[in-house]
Amino acid sequence: MTHSLSRPTCGDDDTEVLVLPNGVRILAVRPPHLASTNVSIYVRTGSRHESARLNGISHVVEHMAFKGTATRDCQQINLEAELLGAEVNAHTDKDHTAYHMRGLARDALSFVRMLGDIVRHGSFPEAELERERQVILQEFIEDEDDALSTAFKLFDEASFGRHALAQPVIGRRRNIERFSRDELTGYVARQYTGSNLIVAVSGPVDPQALAREVEAVFGDMPTGTPNLVAPPTWVGGVKSRRQAGSSQTHLVAGFPLPDRLDPLAATGVMAAAVLGEGMSSPLLDRVRERLGLVYYAGCSTDQSDLAGQFVLEASTTAEHLEACQDEIVALLQAQAERVSETDLLRARNQIAVRAVRQREGAQHRLEMAALDLFALGRVRSGAEWMAALEVVDADAVRDCTRRMLAAPAAVAISGKVPTGTRERTEERMERLRSTVTG
Repeated sequence: MTHSLSRPTCGDDDTEVLVLPNGVRILAVRPPHLASTNVSIYVRTGSRHESARLNGISHVVEHMAFKGTATRDCQQINLEAELLGAEVNAHTDKDHTAYHMRGLARDALSFVRMLGDIVRHGSFPEAELERERQVILQEFIEDEDDALSTAFKLFDEASFGRHALAQPVIGRRRNIERFSRDELTGYVARQYTGSNLIVAVSGPVDPQALAREVEAVFGDMPTGTPNLVAPPTWVGGVKSRRQAGSSQTHLVAGFPLPDRLDPLAATGVMAAAVLGEGMSSPLLDRVRERLGLVYYAGCSTDQSDLAGQFVLEASTTAEHLEACQDEIVALLQAQAERVSETDLLRARNQIAVRAVRQREGAQHRLEMAALDLFALGRVRSGAEWMAALEVVDADAVRDCTRRMLAAPAAVAISGKVPTGTRERTEERMERLRSTVTG
């Protein structure tokens, strides 16, 4: 069957999209400079789609997808990819699971077939499951031992409470130890459906040939219904965890921001860059360069289609934690009152350069486009994003800062945590909030 690919509204000229009758979407990005190809299958399922009992199952499924299908065992899957010189990878996130192959453009259609086999026909052999369970448990232990990773998990809990968005991607130990083959296959049957799947390809690939191949591989997939999750309510609060053997103290603190689909999303990105992107930013210039309170500090945003977080992080020592918090509070108060044009210009140009570099990376661009398709049903152009940033002025950044400081802060502290830290941090953050709310 021959298809005519249609460009989504406001998309870039090199981006095309086709939707099959069962809801599977084909995303083709063809930058003129690429000679290789990236083929990715994005499935709209991740840790935020899991119940507490199933937390971690998306990640286990991703691992097990490469362990055998109805026609190929684990060794065949690896060898067939490597005979083509292909790089094979996968990842699980809160909002999606993705499977990737990268290699020569001539092999793009083969990559579609090979990835389609593992995504649709995984056999989840019992023996392989028991072996891979041990591998994932080792990954879990490594993650648990990482004080900074612990701080971020606590930060998500402080931000969103019991909402599934706060669940860790790697899941819970007891779940990993328990998951059965039937649970894995049942989860795939429910979540891996046409309306939740995107086949994304970058590189010099013929769109019509791609469409025919995708339909052959995925055309009979059940349509299903979109895997949607209700947005969380911001909670706030302070969480801490001491970790034996840690000589550093890790601080992650933040406030609510609009989700990435909100017209004000760009303002949050600008507010974070103004405060803490680059060595000349107020955050790094003050707490690292002038005072030497931290080894590392930074400010960023994490904005999904459900919610946004303004994120401050710092790695310091226990004796410097209080002073570090005081300086961060003072910097936030200052930004709520005034934003200099110099900081605004620096931040705008830093964001612009970062955006250009990310769009030059084929994998990152495919992922951002796929997430747009899941959330909006269209792909936003690079120009659309930059236009949203250009209209953000100093007053908008200041107002954004004031709005987020009016909410209860979410704070996580891990590693070497002095006695009484949580109580003193709660008092400090409440004083900060009162400066905005009166």
